[in-house]
Amino acid sequence: MSLFNQQGFLRLPWQGNSFANGIHPEDHKELTEHKPIRRMPFSNKIIVPLSQSIGAPAKPVVSKGQDVVRGEPIAEAGGFVSAPIHAPVTGTVAAVDELVSMPNGSKTPAILIDTWPSSDQTIRYLQPRDTKVMSADDLVKAVQDAGVVGLGGAAFPTHVKMKAPKGKTIKTLVANGCECEPYLTCDHRTMLEYTDNLLKGLQLAMVTSGAEKAIIGIEDNKMDAVEKIRKAIVAHQLTNITCEAVPTCYPQGAEKMLLKSLLGLEVPAGGIPADIGCAVFNVGTLAQIGELVPEGRGLIERIVTVSGPGVSKPGNYIIPLGTPLPFVLEQVGAIDNPGMIILGGPMMGTSIATRDIATTKGITGILVFPPEQLPSSHEPEMPCIGCRACVEACPMYLNPSMLGKLADASRHQEMMDEFHLMNCFECGCCSNSCPANIPLTQKIRVAKQSIRQKARSAG
Repeated sequence: MSLFNQQGFLRLPWQGNSFANGIHPEDHKELTEHKPIRRMPFSNKIIVPLSQSIGAPAKPVVSKGQDVVRGEPIAEAGGFVSAPIHAPVTGTVAAVDELVSMPNGSKTPAILIDTWPSSDQTIRYLQPRDTKVMSADDLVKAVQDAGVVGLGGAAFPTHVKMKAPKGKTIKTLVANGCECEPYLTCDHRTMLEYTDNLLKGLQLAMVTSGAEKAIIGIEDNKMDAVEKIRKAIVAHQLTNITCEAVPTCYPQGAEKMLLKSLLGLEVPAGGIPADIGCAVFNVGTLAQIGELVPEGRGLIERIVTVSGPGVSKPGNYIIPLGTPLPFVLEQVGAIDNPGMIILGGPMMGTSIATRDIATTKGITGILVFPPEQLPSSHEPEMPCIGCRACVEACPMYLNPSMLGKLADASRHQEMMDEFHLMNCFECGCCSNSCPANIPLTQKIRVAKQSIRQKARSAG
């Protein structure tokens, strides 16, 4: 048998219910994993960016000075690959199309709302549905109307994934509960505290996708969640759903890695899970579907892990979308002059340069670090010593060292043509494992951006 598969990757044996390579960073989950989810107070001002998902921005349907109630639609989807937006609070629209900052430094239009201080903030915009009599198409439309996007961080409009792509058949639906990023525990707490909503959402996704069975995959450092879900599956007599524990290893939560671990299947290079008869959803996304679709309301808040050594009250908080970051930091007792604030996890998250942003649908975590406790090495970059630590860590069996050297020489096309550049999903394993402190992930990310920019210019 050839040592390489059809995509040119080194063929390594399937190791039971895990994948080869990967790393084991310190997880720091003890800061929040045992704390119940709490609700954060409402800010007196809400900033709602119109770009909160991959795809077209939403289009405002309200005007300045208009009063809105919590849950009311305030922006419609800008196309099929887009998601509507609903009022996170009851209040008065203070501005429409106001340019505000996003985590990546860009500016985007937003709707600003002044929160009514006298309101109890009850959700008053509801359209309850009987999901048992709804067709698959009706359920997909309901998910889109709710504005649900992938809550694992990708923020891809969920309704687009709810049905099998044309020419594909979905046989197995996978619920991703791995949450392998250090510090983050919002999915873990969701599985423990919103178990029934998760199973309801999973069943609705099985109806729309046509999947015959579903598997919930959870890393084995969350066995309390595994046991809770297994008991609920038995109690509800869900014979076509199982819950499986997989070894704790970063990046187990990447969908390609999880499919390899659970099913022993590889997604083709450049392909999607549907190519092997699967669809993958984050457990937090499914829990929201299970709650929002029957109630007929929109996604107006989400659970966010707020943690790190720069926070005095770490935890998982239900935060209204559009809550200004300074308000969040004040509520959790964050230090005044942090050395770094990361949105998401330390491996794949984004370090921000400004606090003038608001929470959005795609923010899974807010991590605060003092200057003396930064999560990554700030030692100077040294020459590559050829130790192959990055090669042994890469879950996609790439050669990050070679990719880094080619990136330094701006040989981006060669990176793509000869060394499978676009198969990298920027998990950070290579940078984390490099003893020479070479920022391999950043070099690779820049090269991929260059390739995409050239393709857009040529098109």
